[in-house]
Amino acid sequence: MASLPASAREAWDDRDGPAILATVGPDGTPNIIYVTCVGTFGDDRLVVADNYFGKTRRNLLAGGKGAMLFRSKAGKAYQAKGTLEYHTDGEVFQSMKTWNPTKHPGHAAAALRIEAVYSGAEKLC
Repeated sequence: MASLPASAREAWDDRDGPAILATVGPDGTPNIIYVTCVGTFGDDRLVVADNYFGKTRRNLLAGGKGAMLFRSKAGKAYQAKGTLEYHTDGEVFQSMKTWNPTKHPGHAAAALRIEAVYSGAEKLC
């Protein structure tokens, strides 16, 4: 597994607007959603709070790969790709509960375990 490179971590901490999470269903159908309740866990995972997932939850529970796209305030885009995890308890879940707004249910934490990071066509790791 890879970790988020320093330049991408700085961009993550200085995001502009929502991120985009991409998952794939068991039949190969892609699904993308905007996500705003996001954080990190360690250096190797980007985390999204499952507040109101539908198709995304089904895709996550089926397992597989995914990607997250985000943009820095400077206008530079970053894409992280990797394996998706779905946590309903444990450390990742508890960490999500510390930053997910209390007005949202926080059913689970969807974690993208980073395997590759790109900025445009340039592979950072």
